[in-house]
Amino acid sequence: MSVLEMKVPSPGESITEVEIATWLVKDGDYVEKDQPIAEVDSDKATLELPAEQSGIITLKAEEGDVVQVGQVVCLIDMDAAKPEGGAPAAEAPKTEEAPKAAEPAKQEAPKPAAPVAAPQTYATGAPSPAAKKILDEKGMAAGQVSGTGRDGRITKTDAELAAVPALGGSPMTATGARTTTTTKLSVLRRKIAQRLVSVKNETAMLTTFNEVDMSEIFRLRKLYKEEFAQKHGVGLGFMSFFTKAVTRALQMYPDVNASIDGDFKINYDFCDISIAVSGPKGLMVPVLRNAENMSFSGVEANIKDLATKVRDGKITVDEMTGGTFTITNGGTFGSMLSTPIINPPQSAILGMHNIIQRPVAVDGQVVIRPMMYVAMSYDHRIIDGKESVGFLVAVKEGIDNPVEILMGGDERKGLGL
Repeated sequence: MSVLEMKVPSPGESITEVEIATWLVKDGDYVEKDQPIAEVDSDKATLELPAEQSGIITLKAEEGDVVQVGQVVCLIDMDAAKPEGGAPAAEAPKTEEAPKAAEPAKQEAPKPAAPVAAPQTYATGAPSPAAKKILDEKGMAAGQVSGTGRDGRITKTDAELAAVPALGGSPMTATGARTTTTTKLSVLRRKIAQRLVSVKNETAMLTTFNEVDMSEIFRLRKLYKEEFAQKHGVGLGFMSFFTKAVTRALQMYPDVNASIDGDFKINYDFCDISIAVSGPKGLMVPVLRNAENMSFSGVEANIKDLATKVRDGKITVDEMTGGTFTITNGGTFGSMLSTPIINPPQSAILGMHNIIQRPVAVDGQVVIRPMMYVAMSYDHRIIDGKESVGFLVAVKEGIDNPVEILMGGDERKGLGL
């Protein structure tokens, strides 16, 4: 009998354990080689575990178990033949014995009915002076409390133990469903929580705000959207404009593109931009490597590819490792303004928000423009106020005037058309 012990592979450096999130097969199923058999959560991503060989599988771990890298989680019997139809044959139905003839029911003498307990009633007796004072403080009436004293008198103890009814509800009963559900957080969600709390505790985080005028970007997208999609195979979205504006600003203010390592500052001469993407397992931040060298179509194509991998659960740890600056877009969910949290060990993050038609003053006239608030959170230990404000103003310049600032004055050439 040839049995393969399947062990947990290492998802990446520094990862020593994973959690079995979901088994995609059942114990005793026949699996094909390379068939996904489980989803495992690490502290950085959710990954699929493929079968290493074909055969009958025996599970050695339960969903929710935290297992070490290298630990055996299942066995595969490689000598087992594949069942016809691709699934184990169903057991033959068991024949049931013919039911015995029913015996005549024996007549039993009727039992006397049990005495019915009298329904509980609220106290009719008056509360004691001490009890009345307590009830007055609680804002409760005597009729809401059951007294234990003589003749139903409400004692001080009764008043102290009386629970104040919920607002708008019955004093004795609650209406509607009151169920609760307890679910263990995934290892990824626990790691995200740990990292976010550490950022609040270990950095001097501040946030600066500004607003950008999206009029020119709206014009460019309306004018070239179809031609851009036909030539490059991807849509012309907002994120490519913001990525280009951010990489330009990072080169102008290099400390925003730096990180702290103990007593040292590390500056990077490249811009690896982390793009926050909401996936089924939580927020992921895949990285655009050397985004400063990408064209508009290159940014859009890479973001589309990474976002698809996140949503399909196929993103790798390497694709989310690194990053020197993060962009997050809460506007896709309707957020008007927020203070994004830094993605460690980075030192800054840009938050985009929803676009609202608002009245603004332009050349002394009030006009309606599509406006967006932007926010940059930064670590004040390494980035001063001057740099943070200057950086955000540089981003604003690129968004307000993309043709001159981001495309060198030629919008068609800038878009690769």
